Amino acid sequence: MSETHAPADLAALEADLERFARDLERLRAAIGAAFLGHPDVVDQLVWALLAGGHVLLEGVPGLGKTTLVKALAAALGMDFARVQFTPDLMPGDILGLLVLEEDEGGRKSFRFQRGPVFTHVLLADEINRATPRTQSALLEAMQEEQVTLHGSTHRLPDPFLVVATENPIEMEGTWPLPEAQLDRFLFKVLLASPSEDELVEVLSATAAGPAAQVEPVLDADAVRRMRALTREVPASSDLVRRIARLVRATHPDAREAPEGVRSHVRYGASPRGGQAVLWSAKARALCSGRLHVAPDDVAAVCRPALRHRLILSYEGEAAGVDVDALVDEALAAVL
Repeated sequence: MSETHAPADLAALEADLERFARDLERLRAAIGAAFLGHPDVVDQLVWALLAGGHVLLEGVPGLGKTTLVKALAAALGMDFARVQFTPDLMPGDILGLLVLEEDEGGRKSFRFQRGPVFTHVLLADEINRATPRTQSALLEAMQEEQVTLHGSTHRLPDPFLVVATENPIEMEGTWPLPEAQLDRFLFKVLLASPSEDELVEVLSATAAGPAAQVEPVLDADAVRRMRALTREVPASSDLVRRIARLVRATHPDAREAPEGVRSHVRYGASPRGGQAVLWSAKARALCSGRLHVAPDDVAAVCRPALRHRLILSYEGEAAGVDVDALVDEALAAVL
């Protein structure tokens, strides 16, 4: 979005912004019809969608993680697939495999049978229950939106979104995600237990039976259009530099690092973490009705964008340090 526009450009931009606002409101309403409470979680999921990133959703069982993702996919009107990650799950169960076929003439050939990853919205349920070998099968798909098998590369549908869930309290029989895998997620979103009022709302709404089916309100073209508009939201060079300083402030050996980071962090956020902050801040700004990124946008997205990228030292783990508090301390040091 440049500072000067011809009248025709301004009219087109205004029309795009009005359509974006309508689509956003319809999307929020559709998700809210099935997933009650936690509007902050819904907002973070929408920001990640618009920023073009993937989401790691952490919460104890029974909070509606699967309901949330299914409602999002249904509202978007796009293909949806759910994979239950288990220790015996193999990479081929996700990506696909070659199937040997024989035609009527007796000639044999291999046909690629696509796995569930070939969808628009993939729910990787309890991703840390699969072995590292299976977890790593998603690395190329999440980063490059393609799958390479047996020398052939297959493009994934556009848009492509992975939402993976984790249970933070049941660690037996799980494999923690490696740092390289965590870094592929734009956001790590924490789903807390509902408040009393939210719980009353859930119980009242579900007393008569399951929630109503979510009807599609958008499609793939609409999501691509909204993503393109999000990327055009400008951020000042000063704010971009502050984001760079924020990422630097998460490294214990950096000059910008506050005392808490120096004492309790072993490794800080990668440059991909800075991209996550900038892209999602643009999404948050546009969803708030602004055409520029403000410091408040950065402050709102830095926790979900950075909390999974900070690796605590032994001392930090032993002391039970809250990673979000360290992110806040780094933010306060640079903004």
